[in-house]
Amino acid sequence: MQSYLAATYFFDFEHAPIQAIIAEFQTSQLTEQEKAVQLYTKIRDGWRYDPYTLSTHPEPYRASNIAQRTSAHCIYKAILLIAGLRALGIPARLHLAKVKNHLAVEQLTEKLGTNELSPHAMVDILLNGKWLKVSPAFNSELCQYCGVAPLDFDGEHDSIFQQFTTDGLAFMEYLEDYGHFADVPLDFITKNWEDNYGDMGSRIPVGEQEFRLVSPPPSHL
Repeated sequence: MQSYLAATYFFDFEHAPIQAIIAEFQTSQLTEQEKAVQLYTKIRDGWRYDPYTLSTHPEPYRASNIAQRTSAHCIYKAILLIAGLRALGIPARLHLAKVKNHLAVEQLTEKLGTNELSPHAMVDILLNGKWLKVSPAFNSELCQYCGVAPLDFDGEHDSIFQQFTTDGLAFMEYLEDYGHFADVPLDFITKNWEDNYGDMGSRIPVGEQEFRLVSPPPSHL
């Protein structure tokens, strides 16, 4: 269990940017469940979803660096949530899967040649002796644009199945579960990209840590 509470190179929650995020939750007036729910919502809506930035370099995956962004893809947002939870003494771990996304990623589908996104990141949270899965990726504004209800988390049930829009159209399907990880498996993530989309790392310019598939980002992000 200690591995799901530990600070690591990636989950560097001792750093000031993470401590600033969780400061409002460091009170005995909130239960552990309330802290997890409120932090989830803060991460979901405080950083816009942006799936168009890729990196094979470790530095962008550090929670303290992600905290200083205004937008982030699902892996970055999951890392940020995990770091915050661990800083509050709540066990948390990264969970990866392959999904099919039907809306809001038209330009990404064009670049990748498929609407299957892999790996998609979630967070497993241990509350009241039960592991719960949550997906903080899609901020409320994006959900409103897409006509889909945002994923709320009540601290008692999983919150990952955003399957349909309010009009009944397919939004997301989970295709394959890669399991959970105590730390960020960057080698696995990079190989997964290569297996699904070819050598993504070669697209990153020499001397740079990241590459944007679409620049500037679509107007709804």
